[in-house]
Amino acid sequence: MGTSTRSVPNQAGQGAAYAHMVVCGDDGLAHRLAAELRGVYREQVTLVVPPSGRRVRQPVVGRARAASAALRDMVSAAVNRSGNGDPEGGEPSGTGRELQAAEPTDEVLEQAGVDRAAALALVYDDDETNIRAALAARRLNPRLRLVLRLYNRRLGRHIEELLDQSAALATGDSRDAGLDGAGTSTTVLSDADTAAPALAATALVGTSKVVETDGLLLRAVERQPPRPGEVADPGLCTLALLSATSNDPAGADGSEGSGEQGPQLLPDAAAVEAATGRGTVALEQVSYSGPPLPAVRAGVPPFGELFSRRLRWSLAGLGTCVVALAVALMVVTGDHPLHATYVTLLDLFAINEPAHNEDSGRQVLQLLAGFVGLLLLPVLLAAVLEALGTFRSATALRKPPRGLGGHVVLLGLGKIGTRVLTRLREMDIPVVCVEADPEARGMATARRLRVPVVLGDVTQEGVLEAAKIHRAHSLLALTSVDTTNLEAVLYARSVCSRLRVVLRLYDDDFATAVYRTLRAAHPGALTRSRSVTHLSAPAFAGAMMGRQILGAIPVERRVLLFAAVRVAGHPQLEGRTVGEAFRAGAWRVLALEVPGDVSDNVSDGEAGQGSRLVWELPDTYVLRGEDRVVLAATRRGLAELLGRRARQGTGL
Repeated sequence: MGTSTRSVPNQAGQGAAYAHMVVCGDDGLAHRLAAELRGVYREQVTLVVPPSGRRVRQPVVGRARAASAALRDMVSAAVNRSGNGDPEGGEPSGTGRELQAAEPTDEVLEQAGVDRAAALALVYDDDETNIRAALAARRLNPRLRLVLRLYNRRLGRHIEELLDQSAALATGDSRDAGLDGAGTSTTVLSDADTAAPALAATALVGTSKVVETDGLLLRAVERQPPRPGEVADPGLCTLALLSATSNDPAGADGSEGSGEQGPQLLPDAAAVEAATGRGTVALEQVSYSGPPLPAVRAGVPPFGELFSRRLRWSLAGLGTCVVALAVALMVVTGDHPLHATYVTLLDLFAINEPAHNEDSGRQVLQLLAGFVGLLLLPVLLAAVLEALGTFRSATALRKPPRGLGGHVVLLGLGKIGTRVLTRLREMDIPVVCVEADPEARGMATARRLRVPVVLGDVTQEGVLEAAKIHRAHSLLALTSVDTTNLEAVLYARSVCSRLRVVLRLYDDDFATAVYRTLRAAHPGALTRSRSVTHLSAPAFAGAMMGRQILGAIPVERRVLLFAAVRVAGHPQLEGRTVGEAFRAGAWRVLALEVPGDVSDNVSDGEAGQGSRLVWELPDTYVLRGEDRVVLAATRRGLAELLGRRARQGTGL
């Protein structure tokens, strides 16, 4: 197998004494992750990608300029106007090299320097490829920090335990990982799981952005600017000041770039007080201990859905007739109620003796019972057929019900769409899915959750109408094809001009062009563009740096990270109070992990079993070296914390 290398521009001042990092992948996440490590963390990176002819996606910056220009022409022709917004990013500024290889074999990993590397990220789109390469890399370097991209979460947990156990046996290191994962050598992440909460939250008005990790829920809420005379509620703390103003509901920047007045992350109290007319992102709820969403038993529908409304009314009417006949027979003959009911049922099913020798009243009741029995036969047959049809279609796709409104239309049930669908249903948000492939990955999930699905190509007329797009609350276009997402959004906006739309777009330049034109054409509607690789790359990069990234919350097209960090070794934190450790625009201490029997100056009267997180720390609390804290940080702020510690020689 032939391989080739290509140099990446060097960064001045980058020393060669520090162990480099290796990124292996076959799509945009690999390029975005390498750019994140070089540009934000200033690391030496070796990027292993397939040869140019076999790549699924080209590099993240400057990809397919000619195609993007053609697509921009299509947007301009559709709306013929322009707005504001600039992409975030730029060419990576760190050092590194690029190695081209079809597969990450042992020879390729050795050539990439895995045996001398500090960390390796395997972000191929195929789970099996990542697992096979991880096993080989663990043999080459037992102390290597591994970061794997796996979609199968259950398999990922087992693989993580297996690789950690293998590393512990090979190195004799059995340190407790703890909250910050300092002793953990393997981290399994999913780009779909990382990006799904942000994509779901972006589509909802007033619904929080959430980051969920092992029972911990960090919830951030976008709040509108306060009216004159009102005092804004900061919640637990203010995480960001949005670029949105009272006159611009979508903000000055709806793509993942930064406009002239972009969002201000982690502002101090003075900045929050001085901000006028700007929305905020506040931390509102930070813990969750409720049960997960129960699985719906698709094979046993409730009685209300087993029979149609008309059939239920027919059965109720016939039952009333039977009761009336039994009461009449009891009055005429003076019989016991149970015996009168029994005789009425015999007459109803035509298995009773004819009432030749009875009085006229009894004979009339028998005739009426026989007539009701004739009416009962077709109703019973219809009930049996309808019940069989309901059970047969219980596992089939549901259609959008009549009168549905205020729902989210989700385009695409691939890896990303499936995770977003699960998140939306966990928040009890009504969803209608649109998918062209009946064998798509998320079809089984849609059946299990009993979510309506419209099968068809979104670019064909009538498909979005079948999903009730004219009465929808928002549209999430999450297919893997940028042009399909754009065409669906343009058509949906022609049906409902004020529809909230969120597009999954890969190219930053193209995303900015789309946002500008859509915002100019529909200034009263909210438009957002999101990139899965942009949302997930910070979490992968943070894991490679040796810290457990709890999650990322997007603020427009910037990202705010939540990380668990041990205070020891960080002069910016150790020995300082919480107020002194706070650095505006860089990081902020949110919570402290304490044992269950601790009840000192951190909190009053709280005690429990095991470790727990204490929120709303007083500014006077002094951070000690043995403390573990949860931080909210910008990417560059977290890079500064990790970078200084690395250069002190204490390790990551």
